[in-house]
Amino acid sequence: MKVLLAVDGSAYTKRMLAYLAAHDDFLGARAEYTVLTVVPDIPPHAAQYLSSANVDTYFRDEGESVLAPVKAFIALQGWKASFKHLIGHPATVISTEATEGRFDMLILGSHGHTILGSLILGSVATSVLAHCKVPLLLIR
Repeated sequence: MKVLLAVDGSAYTKRMLAYLAAHDDFLGARAEYTVLTVVPDIPPHAAQYLSSANVDTYFRDEGESVLAPVKAFIALQGWKASFKHLIGHPATVISTEATEGRFDMLILGSHGHTILGSLILGSVATSVLAHCKVPLLLIR
């Protein structure tokens, strides 16, 4: 089974990974994992003042800062995974990657951003849920 894990380095990512590790019989080591983090693009009016080398370094460093602890956790679990960071709007990139990558399942952690946060999903999760054609497991 091809599984896309969307991570952002938050406590919700940690909960999602802990859930998968605790329920190893659900997917565990037999799944083929791809771990994705999405780095928001730099606004064009700001990017024009930066060299392309600086922009590339920024995107790489931001992506790696999220992926490094996830790599360590997955290595401890003994799961096989590939890791990537992409640039853009997180919900759009995640939905597109899940569909175009022909994943069997997308898994992500979710949280709310408002006072009603305990009652509704976060904006990224809501958008992914509305636009993604791949089965989605949200872990809160």
